[in-house]
Amino acid sequence: MLILARKPGQSIMIGDNIKITLLEVQGEQVRLGIDAPKEITVHRLEIYEEIARENKAALYTSPSKLDGIREMVLSDEKKAEK
Repeated sequence: MLILARKPGQSIMIGDNIKITLLEVQGEQVRLGIDAPKEITVHRLEIYEEIARENKAALYTSPSKLDGIREMVLSDEKKAEK
């Protein structure tokens, strides 16, 4: 792990297109600004881990649980045709 010291207003670059700026330090809280291309997703770690857990759980979804979703989609399609 690379460890860098920065003061508010100072930035670091990751590659050529990701800029992280230290905006503010208040007690134990640090505010960061992240400039990255739209195609690069940026999440807090706890959100990223929750997304990964949900994706993993979706892999093990029983096909029978999907029947209800299928019926809702078909019902919506029929309503749209009217």
